[in-house]
Amino acid sequence: MSKFIFVTGGVVSSLGKGISSAAIGRLLESRGLKVTLIKCDPYINVDPGTMNPFQHGEVYVTEDGAETDLDLGHYERFTNAKITKDNNITTGKIYYSVITKERKGDYLGKTVQIIPHITDEIKHCLKKAASEQKVDVAIVEIGGTVGDIESLPFLESIRQLRLELGHDYAMNIHVTLVPYLKSAGEIKTKPTQHSVGTLRQIGIMPDIIICRTERVLSKDSKEKIALFCNVDEDAVITAVDVKSIYEVPGMFKRQNLDNLIVRRLNLKCDKSDLNNWENSVIKRLKHSKKGVEIAVVGKYITLQDAYKSIYEALTHGAISNEARLIIKKVDSEDIEKDGVRKYLSGVKGILVPGGFGNRGIEGKIQAIQFARENNIPFFGICLGMQTAVIEFARNVCGLKQANSTEFDKTTKYPVISLLDEQKEVENKGATMRLGAYECVLKKGTKAHSAYKHTNVFERHRHRYEFNNKYRNVMEDKGMVFSGFHPKASLVEIIEIKDHPWFISCQFHPEFKSKPDNAHPLFRDFIAAALS
Repeated sequence: MSKFIFVTGGVVSSLGKGISSAAIGRLLESRGLKVTLIKCDPYINVDPGTMNPFQHGEVYVTEDGAETDLDLGHYERFTNAKITKDNNITTGKIYYSVITKERKGDYLGKTVQIIPHITDEIKHCLKKAASEQKVDVAIVEIGGTVGDIESLPFLESIRQLRLELGHDYAMNIHVTLVPYLKSAGEIKTKPTQHSVGTLRQIGIMPDIIICRTERVLSKDSKEKIALFCNVDEDAVITAVDVKSIYEVPGMFKRQNLDNLIVRRLNLKCDKSDLNNWENSVIKRLKHSKKGVEIAVVGKYITLQDAYKSIYEALTHGAISNEARLIIKKVDSEDIEKDGVRKYLSGVKGILVPGGFGNRGIEGKIQAIQFARENNIPFFGICLGMQTAVIEFARNVCGLKQANSTEFDKTTKYPVISLLDEQKEVENKGATMRLGAYECVLKKGTKAHSAYKHTNVFERHRHRYEFNNKYRNVMEDKGMVFSGFHPKASLVEIIEIKDHPWFISCQFHPEFKSKPDNAHPLFRDFIAAALS
């Protein structure tokens, strides 16, 4: 039977529960254990697919086509866990399932309540994900902060589950804030004490406390936290700020966090071996001397989490090239106002990521034209590919009014149009082209050179596609169609002849990149920028 680690958070949000969970997963994998990671989100949306990026950040897409929380991206980047739709559980998903069962009469006329029906459904989903993936350890991150009303059903569920499973099969790790007051010159442990007190009132006793802090905790501070929070002193872990999130597994290992978990859950496993991670990732991050500046031209640029996987995949590409990444974040609306040269002159590569809606589109098109005409390595992803097609149609093929029907339904030259299966769709949630689809690569192209395979599978999230009616006219002008989905002949990758490196893809390669195994397109994009 799988064993469970429940990770909760206190004091404030955005403490890094997801990073902590992913780092723990990496540590346990380094000891030969098979893990999975599950995120429980307390919002009532069924999934984040219809949320504004400014509200929620990036929507991460799994291989089986689930739109999930961005923390699941961290899980896949840090570990070898195969994340599926079952690894993201929301309040909306739980209530939807329970209400559907009630309407069908599955509860035999009983009054449906939070306890036991909602909590039982949560427990069922957690156990199902762990058992179907046949893992040694399931790490379950509870979203939100202890004390929030909306997360109470999840907390009650893990309290019950810990009792049901027994001492050796479940444990709790609490991530909390230990602030440093600069004016007083002191670290304050009281917020952590209050947070753990609130957790204990719910009936959950933490076994380990991970303390997010700017300063390394002194022995006195750790002793105080241990005393008032009823844990051993060695179970108080300092999670001090680091330059890169990929340093966290090593930081935890040096404090014996993996040994604490192994002893507490009575796990039979090997000794930890993080040598490959340290050598292939951390050393290159810290000691790479050559730098490369990449401009990311987006429309949600003010929110760090909106392009989380893009930034991480660029970092992975730099790591694989033993280079130091410098990201220049450019709002496409600023390009529309001030001109392209003000923001892109001097950069070594330009990336245009995905998005929705017509705001900032013309700025993206100007950035792509600048990259094409000045031989700057360019990488377009999803909407980035669609805007690259529009730019080429207007400025190379002479189709001046070319556009996407997403932005102009009456455009004279609809070079990007709605997927056929999308034309009758009314509901917005989980109805896009989602998940992994096959892409067949044309030999002799830069895409084929990067992948070194003819058939690959990549993850999608879009409604619009290249309009094949315009393929011939664009090929005549130098566009190369280097990747297709074989069943529907959908264009997946485009390139431009006689350009150092100009590739755009309809899918999202950033979702399959890892720090110790960069995605081939990001690896080659950074290599082109360096050269």
